[in-house]
Amino acid sequence: MRFQRATLASRILLAVLAILGLTMAAGLALYVSVTRDTVDTNAEERAASIASSVADLPLVAQAIGDPAVRAELRGMAARVVADTGASYVVVIGADGVRYTHPIGALVGQRVEEPVVALDGRVHTGVDIGSLGRSANARVPVRNAAGRAIGEVSVGIRESDVSARVSHVVWLVVFYTALVLAIGVAASLILARAIKRVTFGLEPAEIVALVQEREAMLHGIREGVIAFDQGGRVNVLNDEARRLLDLRAAQLGQPLEELVPPGRLRDLLSGAVQGTDVVVVTDNHLLVLNRMPVIVAGRSAGWVLTIRDRTDFEALVRQLDSVEALTTALRAQEHEYSNRLHVLSVLLGIGEVEEATAYAEEVIGQSSLAADVVRSRIAPPVVAALLIAKTTVAAERDVEVRLTPGSELPMADLDYTPLLTVLGNLIDNAIDAVAGTADSSVHPRGRVTVQLDGRTSPVQLVVSDTGPGIPVDRLDEVFVDGYSTKEPRAGGMRRGVGLALVHRLVQRAGGTITVASPSGARFEVQLPLRSRAKETVS
Repeated sequence: MRFQRATLASRILLAVLAILGLTMAAGLALYVSVTRDTVDTNAEERAASIASSVADLPLVAQAIGDPAVRAELRGMAARVVADTGASYVVVIGADGVRYTHPIGALVGQRVEEPVVALDGRVHTGVDIGSLGRSANARVPVRNAAGRAIGEVSVGIRESDVSARVSHVVWLVVFYTALVLAIGVAASLILARAIKRVTFGLEPAEIVALVQEREAMLHGIREGVIAFDQGGRVNVLNDEARRLLDLRAAQLGQPLEELVPPGRLRDLLSGAVQGTDVVVVTDNHLLVLNRMPVIVAGRSAGWVLTIRDRTDFEALVRQLDSVEALTTALRAQEHEYSNRLHVLSVLLGIGEVEEATAYAEEVIGQSSLAADVVRSRIAPPVVAALLIAKTTVAAERDVEVRLTPGSELPMADLDYTPLLTVLGNLIDNAIDAVAGTADSSVHPRGRVTVQLDGRTSPVQLVVSDTGPGIPVDRLDEVFVDGYSTKEPRAGGMRRGVGLALVHRLVQRAGGTITVASPSGARFEVQLPLRSRAKETVS
């Protein structure tokens, strides 16, 4: 529990110390073991070399057979010990009697173990003798005939071996302490670097933030997608996957691999700036906001929030249509009320013939526009749309005219895309020419509709007498959010209608172009699918 509450620096320090301590302890133990074995082997070889040199001296073989020179042998043994640093040099006869020994009382005494060098070979090992544990070598002493007549035993005490081992071990201990000190310094530097990367947060705080982030990101109804400084995705919630159609996306992927070139990628990357920026995808109308992420004064990337406004925009457009129709009906009600007043007065003053002629004129004017549209446009839904738009336009002092060559025969087709495209283009044209009438050119604003459905795809042209579109802005007309009109009351967004029309025409496999010779002119080729195929699909 205490370790879990410890700071990041303390955790790293303890972990590094534990790893280095265990590693160095195991290494030290192994090194001491190997070093001791090596030193023992070297001591045995050294003892064997000294013993062989002593055994080859003529005095040694002579002393074993002649007691008169044995005193000289003991002096020689003492000199060898002094010169070579050996612990002892013991000359032993074939009968096991010692002729030399560092302990004078043992000279002339028999050894307890057998004289092993009588077999003519050199014997080495670590023995525990009268002087303690030592590395020992026993070499045969040969007479002139080459027969083994005794042995020379040379030993190097364990204390001398241990001193050499201790000297090496202290060097290793010093190196271990140095490595531990470097490890501590490195762990502190590493902890500082990690703290800098994590903006000073401790592990518990990071865990809490991750838990809160997951709960928040997957619980809200807005899409959230975030990128690091390298443009790679590091946050992507479920709503963003749905709205951007990124269900197979993985964290860490760069933006270029997820989104094809276009306005959406430009918005996500920040190439296009702005607040509440509109973008139209194949299935949604989205509003995006991009914000940089600054933590501890350093840039950590950027995050985008994504709101789905598809249904909301559809409701707004329906409300606009209903409001326009209501206004038109109110205007018609007012106009018909005036006409009824005129008829009432004419009848009241006895002008029956004049009242009859006026009534016939009014009836003819009312049915003329509808009759012209129905005679050329057979599908009822399309004709109704044109008549409704004509009525709405008249209220705004705009004339909607159907060209004489227009004709749309009745067919078993799905006219929904045509209604959407035609309605949006006429609405935009009406907005463009409303209030711009010039008596020297046109007595009122005019919108001209040309509709030809005798061949496939359907040919549609909508032109107006408005101010038109600047030539340098023609390529931006179909960009999401582009509009030359003033924003709607209440901050309602514009620049969506033409983007939706463009997307709808493209999805249907058609084309749409725009020109501005004198006013705006939109030409559309729109394939329509049969209702039977639509039902089967």
